[in-house]
Amino acid sequence: RGIRVGYTPDVLTDATAELSVALLLSACRRLPEAAQQVRSGGWTTWKPLWMCGHGLSDSTVGIIGLGRIGQAVARRLKPFGVRKFLYTGSGPKPESAAEFGAEFVPLARLAEESDFVVVTCALTPATQGMCNKDFFGRMKKTSVFVNTSRGAVVNQEDLYEALAQGQIAAAGLDVTTPEPLPTDHPLLSLQNCVVLPHIGSATYATRSTMAVLAARNLLAGLRGEPMPHELTL
Repeated sequence: RGIRVGYTPDVLTDATAELSVALLLSACRRLPEAAQQVRSGGWTTWKPLWMCGHGLSDSTVGIIGLGRIGQAVARRLKPFGVRKFLYTGSGPKPESAAEFGAEFVPLARLAEESDFVVVTCALTPATQGMCNKDFFGRMKKTSVFVNTSRGAVVNQEDLYEALAQGQIAAAGLDVTTPEPLPTDHPLLSLQNCVVLPHIGSATYATRSTMAVLAARNLLAGLRGEPMPHELTL
């Protein structure tokens, strides 16, 4: 219909990467569960293995989608002492991967070898439902799965089964299908699944910048001028 479309690229990379790391740490170190134990009186005497989780030091991190956000996540995780980065996607990105010494591998190998899997890819017909029963079945029982891309990349029924049966250790999700996730959804009954309400870009600075870019796009469009960021249709 000849409707021009403006968008706000590159604005939320850092905020989403920060949230991805926070979600990973929350899931692997069982932070929400531990905080609830304090509130409910579960914190009593010291016990050797109580509230133990999994650390990043000397680990292998697999990133699905080494784009802007994927690279920003790797950049933030590297100082934690990650031993090896793996990545997969539509094709190798040697220039981007060089900074982290990341190795391009098939999806199945990434699942099998990673201690942490972080999904930061775009939702396409090729990626829809790619994290499914077969994928989770290949992961280690001690692995942690994090998704901050789009909910439909994950088969949530398969993820629930993997978490409930101990096939994987934990998961952290900032995106789900649908959104909002119903309060009686099975994933919300699990202690080893941290679910956030799609707040990857939720910093004051990021949302403010997004609003300014959107306004500039709109004003340029109304004037018949090229938008600062316009989608080519």
